[in-house]
Amino acid sequence: MRAIELFAGAGGLGLGVCHAGFKTERVIEWDRYCCDTIRENQTRKLAPLRDWPLFEGDIRDFDFRIFEDKLDLVSGGPPCQPFSLGGKHGAYNDVRDMFPQAVRAVRQCRPQTFIFENVKGLTRSAFSSYYEYIYLQLSYPELERKLCEDWGQHLNRLEKHHTGMRRTRGLEYRVVRRVINAANHGVAQKRERVFFVGFRADLEIEWHFPEETHSLDRLIWEQCSTGEYWDRHKVPKRKRAISNSFKQRARRLFDAPLGNAWRTVRDAIGDLPDPEHQPMLALLHSNHLFQPGARTYPGHTGSPIDEPAKTLKAGVHGVPGGENMVVLPYGTTRYFTVRESARLQTFPDNFVFHGSWSETMRQLGNAVPVALATAVAGSVRGQLVGRAAA
Repeated sequence: MRAIELFAGAGGLGLGVCHAGFKTERVIEWDRYCCDTIRENQTRKLAPLRDWPLFEGDIRDFDFRIFEDKLDLVSGGPPCQPFSLGGKHGAYNDVRDMFPQAVRAVRQCRPQTFIFENVKGLTRSAFSSYYEYIYLQLSYPELERKLCEDWGQHLNRLEKHHTGMRRTRGLEYRVVRRVINAANHGVAQKRERVFFVGFRADLEIEWHFPEETHSLDRLIWEQCSTGEYWDRHKVPKRKRAISNSFKQRARRLFDAPLGNAWRTVRDAIGDLPDPEHQPMLALLHSNHLFQPGARTYPGHTGSPIDEPAKTLKAGVHGVPGGENMVVLPYGTTRYFTVRESARLQTFPDNFVFHGSWSETMRQLGNAVPVALATAVAGSVRGQLVGRAAA
């Protein structure tokens, strides 16, 4: 099945799409550091990136009509700074809002399906009208905004079309949207993203987001009730630091929760050498260098090692101090290395990042966890395969 990737960044969503069984026909990204990262991995012959045809440039200069009726999937993460809690909250007044280009790609390609993701901040009440506007544009991509319209007027016309008796349906997608916590799908990070997934209406496909496979309650059960989490990591009882919130919640658990436990920072990086105290061993792992200068302050306290990490941040001007840190068992803190952050985003260990620590952390802070992308894209592909076989 054929796909193209928009706003590829470092390639997290694109990797997940490929792991789900799609073949990438084009990757579009304008940021030179992200493109350098993709090219670096292509030079290393890393599959599947080695086969990605990369277009480095402004998406507004790309003509998607070359892919008309030839694609099964269009995917991408339009720049999220307009909606991010850590950004400037410009939304539809922000020149970085690329959702109109995502809609144009769907309109010109007419794919069977699409997957777009963004930050949870897009769902805030302040952006509720624009959130609905994105949904309706993706549902009816041929109903373009006119030169004489502002976005609010266009929204009104889309709403009338959506609720009225439409004689001519045109290109239409059945769109579902949901905020998904990556921790619920096996990612060692409490990272919430909003996904828009659409199937072309003529396919008449019924679809829902994949079921959650991991839970907080199961982690609490394994830490507080059975101790199997600590036994697995060979942590003696005197060093088992369990948060008060976990202990309080454990009192309400009477039976073992089904499914898998949330993965923790220790689960993700526990087998890596300490970059500060074992620097020579750390050199055996790419991008695993100690970064000095970590400090905590109110609101930025880092991620406890025995819980999933807080959301990795990219920052408006580099990484905000504090949040991209690990809190070690004795209460000391340090920055995550790039390799550790890549583990938290479920990139493979042989994937390397190009640029300085702050630049690579920006790439990682903007990325989609590969495992989460694989889960969503795999579910989408399963529906397409099932329909083709019917």
